[in-house]
Amino acid sequence: MAQTPGNPMIPDGVEGTGGQAAGGTRAGSGTDTGGSSRAAVEADGLHFAYVRGEAVLAGLSMRADAGRLTCVLGPNGSGKTTLLRLLVGLARPGEGEVRLAGRPLGSYRRADLARRVAYVPQETLAAAPFTVAETVLMGRSPHIGALGFESEGDWEAAEAALRQTGTARFADRGLEDLSGGERQRVLLARALAQEPDVILLDEPTAFLDIKHQHAIYSLLRRLARVEGKAVVAVSHDVSLASAYGDRLVLLSKGRVAAAGTPDEVVRPAVLAGVYETPVEVRIDEATGRPYVLPRPPE
Repeated sequence: MAQTPGNPMIPDGVEGTGGQAAGGTRAGSGTDTGGSSRAAVEADGLHFAYVRGEAVLAGLSMRADAGRLTCVLGPNGSGKTTLLRLLVGLARPGEGEVRLAGRPLGSYRRADLARRVAYVPQETLAAAPFTVAETVLMGRSPHIGALGFESEGDWEAAEAALRQTGTARFADRGLEDLSGGERQRVLLARALAQEPDVILLDEPTAFLDIKHQHAIYSLLRRLARVEGKAVVAVSHDVSLASAYGDRLVLLSKGRVAAAGTPDEVVRPAVLAGVYETPVEVRIDEATGRPYVLPRPPE
C-alpha cells in the first residue's frame, strides 16, 4: 500500500492499530469470533429472511466487545441494518442465536433489555409535538417507575446526553424546527440518556457534515474506551470507520467477508471483491491508519 501525506478526512491524534489483532478473522472466513473475553453482544450462526427463500443473513457470526468501537461495513443490501435489528431484539432469527453478556437475548425481560441496549436507527425523528429536551428525556423511560415521574437523576442524565451530543442549545426547540442532521443527533442523545451497556447505531452520521461526523465518532470512541461501553456502528464510509474503529466487520451477501483491525480489513484485495470496484488504499502518516480512494477506470 502506498504511503501518502496525512489525509485531511482523518483528524490528528487518532491512534494507529499497531499490528495484527489477536484472534482476527481472515478475509472470507464467514465469521467474526475474535476479540477479548469481554464479549458484550454476540451473534452466532444467524439466518434471516424477510421473504422465504431470499436470505438476508446466511449463517452470520460476529461479536462486539465492551470497551471497543466496532464498525460494521458492507455494500447496500449486505445485511447491516438487519443485523442491528436482530442484535437489539426487534426481529428474531430463523436460525442461530444472539447473546447479551453471555445470555440468550430472549431470556431478558423487555424492560431489562431496554436498560442495557440502546438502538439509534438511521431514520430521523418525525416532526412531533415535543421539544428536544422532552424527546431526550424519553430515553429514561426504562428507568422511570410505574408512576412515571422523572427523578432529579433522570433530568441529570438527559442534560448530560444533550451536552455530549452538542444539542443542549436546541433543548427548548421543537423537533419540527430542526434539520435532519440535528434530529439525528437528538436520537443519539436519547440513546445516551438510557445509560446502556451496549449502543447500536445505524449510520449515525448519515445526515451530518464533516465536522459533526468526526465529533460523533470521537464521542462514540470515548464512550467505548473511557466508559467501557460496547458500541456498534453501521457505516458506509470505510475511511471514517477505519479512522475511529477498534474493530471492523465487513459484510457481503449476509455473511462476514472479513473482520479485524482496520489494517486487516481495509485492503485493496478485500474491498475490491466485496464492493465489486477497484480501490486504492493508502496509509495516513500521522495516524498509521488506512484510508480508501476510489480508483478511476482506466
